[in-house]
Amino acid sequence: MGHEGIGKVVEVGDQVSKFKINDKVIISCTTSCGECYYCKKNLQSLCNDGGWILGHNIDGTQADYVRIPYADHSLHKVPENVSEESLLMLSDMLPTGNEVGSLKGKIEKGDTVAIVGSGPIGIAVLLTSQIFEPSAIIMIDVDDERLRVAKEKFGATHTINPATENVQEKINKITSVFAKGEKTGKKPGVDVAIECVGSETTFQTCQNIITPGGRIANVGLHGGPASLALDKLFYENVGITTGVVCGFSTQQLLKNIVNKKLSPEDLVTHRFKFDEIEKAYEVYANAGKNKAIKTFISNDL
Repeated sequence: MGHEGIGKVVEVGDQVSKFKINDKVIISCTTSCGECYYCKKNLQSLCNDGGWILGHNIDGTQADYVRIPYADHSLHKVPENVSEESLLMLSDMLPTGNEVGSLKGKIEKGDTVAIVGSGPIGIAVLLTSQIFEPSAIIMIDVDDERLRVAKEKFGATHTINPATENVQEKINKITSVFAKGEKTGKKPGVDVAIECVGSETTFQTCQNIITPGGRIANVGLHGGPASLALDKLFYENVGITTGVVCGFSTQQLLKNIVNKKLSPEDLVTHRFKFDEIEKAYEVYANAGKNKAIKTFISNDL
């Protein structure tokens, strides 16, 4: 816990050169030394002395003060006139959706995209995928409220609830509309399927709905193995990617927010003061009932 945050600098170490006291900053969820083999290849999650350590190997951000190792490579200065809600989404959620979902899925203009899971990360993928101008973004989830929010508030073009609808049939129907302009018969299925839950069932859904030549990007954190239908995927030239957020796209996402190409502030549905943190956990423990997407806990920067 505590790997997301924005804050104000109150002290700097003798090796910090890019930040000064009172700077307001985004705290990247991925700590980067900036010098090792992996950091130089934009694989900061594999940093030899960093990666996911906040709230994992060292104390996290849910405190009055937090120490950030390798600050010059692990913090981002905050421009003026950007909402705190938007800035907080740049700590983890948006870079995760963008890097592990949209970018690894290689979304191109005109693609049909299915996002399996309409929780916070699924919505982050939905927002960042819109930058690439796909022809359709289909959200798949068993929670009707989350599907409603994804479509009415965040711009999904279609929704499917596997509990009440046949996913395969509806995907085929939706994608057949976008295939009519092809010179040759394009087979049903989405060009990009992005898994945002972390279960074998949802990963299987991605394999079922992908079109030949398509890409599956796995974002969800799996607690166990998931089966691969290699007898199908191999012959259909389907690409599969996985990964952990690295944070290399944070600055570009920040520019998109400043330029009004991205508006993630509505992802925050509930705000709490720091002394209400237990209440915040109670609300999010029943996210469906409370219609919670992201909670914002403030200690008055």
